[in-house]
Amino acid sequence: MAERATGRQSILIIGGGASGVVLAAHLLRDPDADIRVTLIEKREAFGQGVAYSTNLPDHVLNVSAFGMSAYADDPEHFFRWLVERGLAEPDNPQIYVPRSLYGEYLREILDRLNEQEKGTGRLHTLNEACQSVATTPSGVEVKLANGTSLVGHIAVLAVGHEEQAPPDHRGAIRPGSTEDTPLPADASVLVLGTGLSMIDLWLSLENRGHSGKIVALSRRGLLPAIHRRGKPIRLDAADVPLGTDLSYFIRWFRRLVRETEDAGGNWRDVVDGIRPFNQRIWQSWPSGAKRRFIEHTRAWWDIHRHRMPPVLHERVSRALAAGELELLPGKLESARKDGDGFTATIRPRHKQEAVTLKVARIYDCTGITTDLSTGSNPIVRSLIERGLARPDPLRIGLDVTPGCAIVNAEGAASTRLFAIGPLTRGTFFEIEAIPDIRTQCSALARRLTEKVA
Repeated sequence: MAERATGRQSILIIGGGASGVVLAAHLLRDPDADIRVTLIEKREAFGQGVAYSTNLPDHVLNVSAFGMSAYADDPEHFFRWLVERGLAEPDNPQIYVPRSLYGEYLREILDRLNEQEKGTGRLHTLNEACQSVATTPSGVEVKLANGTSLVGHIAVLAVGHEEQAPPDHRGAIRPGSTEDTPLPADASVLVLGTGLSMIDLWLSLENRGHSGKIVALSRRGLLPAIHRRGKPIRLDAADVPLGTDLSYFIRWFRRLVRETEDAGGNWRDVVDGIRPFNQRIWQSWPSGAKRRFIEHTRAWWDIHRHRMPPVLHERVSRALAAGELELLPGKLESARKDGDGFTATIRPRHKQEAVTLKVARIYDCTGITTDLSTGSNPIVRSLIERGLARPDPLRIGLDVTPGCAIVNAEGAASTRLFAIGPLTRGTFFEIEAIPDIRTQCSALARRLTEKVA
């Protein structure tokens, strides 16, 4: 049985985590917009998703509170929310708070929207898993796991990160997935990836009293750098070499770092100064440059761009010095089931001899899924299988236009299907942090409500 759309423009948002709630908030900011927003989330709580469902106080935001507002035109909104509740001092905007607090903030935004829209029919929330989405002659139809379906004019995918490891990761599981059952305290663990997701896992294991060997493996074995307060350089669009060869851009970037350091700054001022242009830089590169960046440069960029708060960096450094955590540069060649665990064969970087490790579990913390068509999200797989969507040329997300419209197998942009957040990384690349997602949501909300007007 399908629930029919009303005469007003009906927008179905599939995914009620951070991206979905932020988009709903932007859509409903205009009290005169004749829209009906339905927010659908499979989890019991809205606004959390994978990122903000953790209750561990050690899992803190990787961006200071001052930069985490849900609203693109009100960047201090979240910081004021903290100050009003006595959770931050007014003179300390660089505070890094637990991610669970941000989940509460998003839930409160949604609660206020529900109160604000009571009786208007402009907002509906639904706790149910979605199985598929399809276009119809008049709009879209979303089929739910309970056997019912919803009909609307527009559907927006806001499903966030993959919750399962890619099938080619040899028995690895994602932290927090259903397979992530308790381990013996002394169990040896292999982690694929050495970025912020690995550090989150290490904190979780430490909180459980884990004492076994933890080896984190990545191609180069690099850890995220430490956050330090700085002063981002000011750049105009004319200063940034858009559309150039990747090697030329890297030379320009390194020269800019040297000039900034000579003037008394540091590399963080450059990385943060070019952030407003990151998406334009990415979109200006041809496919070959993007591919080379992913294969050869991304690891270096990630550790400088996605940094650790100072307190967390200090804890990780102590764990490395004590041998509680080991970083290993190299590649996982194979992993075969061995009793209750695995025997992993690793080829260390710049070495001919492979090494073997016996581990109880392998965790996947590598981040980007290499092919969404084989991913764990049934909606995305279904769209690709039916030709309503296609992976982007790098196969790291869905192919979407700069306006977030999903591109079908024939290369045509949909007028009814859209996507936001990490699903769109092939087009936007920098689209996993709230400051980037809120800007994307603001722009899409403006386009959709202008279409209604």
